[in-house]
Amino acid sequence: MTPASPLLRQRGTAEGNRVAMVELFFDLVFVFAVTQLSHTLLEHLTVQGALQTLLLFLAVWWLWIFTSWVTNWLDPDRTPVRVMLFVLMLGGLLLSSSIPQAFGERGLMFGVVFAAMQVGRTAFVAIAMRNHHRVLHENFVRIALWLALSGTLWVAGGLNEGATRVALWTAAVAIEYCAPALYFYVPGMGRSSTIDWDVDGHHLAERCALFVIIALGESILVTGATFAAEAWTTPTIAAFIVAFLGSVAMWWIYFDTGAERASQRIEHSDDPGRQARLAYTYLHLLIIAGIVVCAVADELALAHPDHFEGDGRAAIAAMIGGPMLYLLGVALFKWVCNERRGPPLSHCAGIVMLAVLAPIGLAHLLSPLALATATTLVLMIVAMWETLALRRR
Repeated sequence: MTPASPLLRQRGTAEGNRVAMVELFFDLVFVFAVTQLSHTLLEHLTVQGALQTLLLFLAVWWLWIFTSWVTNWLDPDRTPVRVMLFVLMLGGLLLSSSIPQAFGERGLMFGVVFAAMQVGRTAFVAIAMRNHHRVLHENFVRIALWLALSGTLWVAGGLNEGATRVALWTAAVAIEYCAPALYFYVPGMGRSSTIDWDVDGHHLAERCALFVIIALGESILVTGATFAAEAWTTPTIAAFIVAFLGSVAMWWIYFDTGAERASQRIEHSDDPGRQARLAYTYLHLLIIAGIVVCAVADELALAHPDHFEGDGRAAIAAMIGGPMLYLLGVALFKWVCNERRGPPLSHCAGIVMLAVLAPIGLAHLLSPLALATATTLVLMIVAMWETLALRRR
C-alpha cells in the first residue's frame, strides 16, 4: 500500500462511510431503467419476451451493482469521481431509452453503450488506483480485461440480429456473471481474493437497500399511473388497494429486521468481500426481479380485475412468479447473512403457498383480482409470521 489516492474514500469515519447525494442522484437513472424493463415485459408477456427482458435486466443490474462497488472505494464527493458518475448517468439514460427496442433497431446502441460504460468505468478506477493501491489496481485491471471480452460480444450482438444477437448477448452476460465467481482469473496475472475486496459492508448494504426502495417505488408509480387511467369501479379500487398492500408487505419482509441485521453482519465480517459477492451482488438480483414482475402483475390486475385476457397463463405466471421470486431471493439473502441453519421457515411456507395457488389459478378458479388478493395475503402472512417469531425470541 502506497500513499492513499485523493480519490479514495476515507474509511473509518461516518463521513467516509455514508451514501453520498450524488450516488442517490445517479440512482434516478435506474428508476427509469426499471420502469422500462417492467413496461417491456408487460408489452411482451410471452416466453420469448420474458427471456429477452431477463437478459436486459441482468445487464442493467450488473451495471448498477458494479458501479456501487466502485463508489464503495472511490469518494463520490471528489470532482473526477462525480464527473465519471455524470457520464455514466448520460450513458444510463441512453441505455434505458434503448431497452424497448434492444432486440430491434436499437440493439447496437444498447450493446455499444453498455460495453463502453462497463469498460470505461473500470478503466477509470484502475487508473485512480495506480501508484496508490497495488492490489486493487491489479484487480481492476483483471476486471477490465474480463469486461473487454464481454464488451466485444455486446457490440457484436448489436451488429447482428435475431437469434445471433440473443446468443452473443447471452454469452456476454454469462462471462460477466461468471467472472466474480472465478475471482477474475487472468492467465499470467493470477486471480484476486475476496480478502482483497475490502468493501465497506455498511455502505454496500445501504446501497442495495436503496435499490430495493427504487424498485418498490417504481412498482408504486406503475400502480398509481394505471389506477389514475382506469375507471374507478369497485373491482379497480379493490385491485388498487391489494397492489398497495402487496408493496407494503414486500417492504416489511425486507426492511423490518432483515436489512439491518444483514448490514451489521457484513460490517463485522472477517471477509466482507465474500459476503458482498454472494448476498448483495448475486442474490439481490432475485429480489429486484421479483419486484419488477410484481409490478407487471399489479398492472394486469388493475387493467382487467374481472377476467384474464386470452388463456391468462402469462398473467397467472406473473402474479404467482413475482412474489415467489421475491420470497426466494429474500430467504436466501437472510440465510446467507444471518448464518441460519436454513432459510426462514416463514418464507419457505410462503413459497409453498404460492406454489399451491398455481394449479388453482391455471384452472381459472380465481379471477385476476382474487388471485392478486391471494398472493398479497401470502406476502402479508409471511411478514407477520417472521415479525412475531423474531419478537418472541
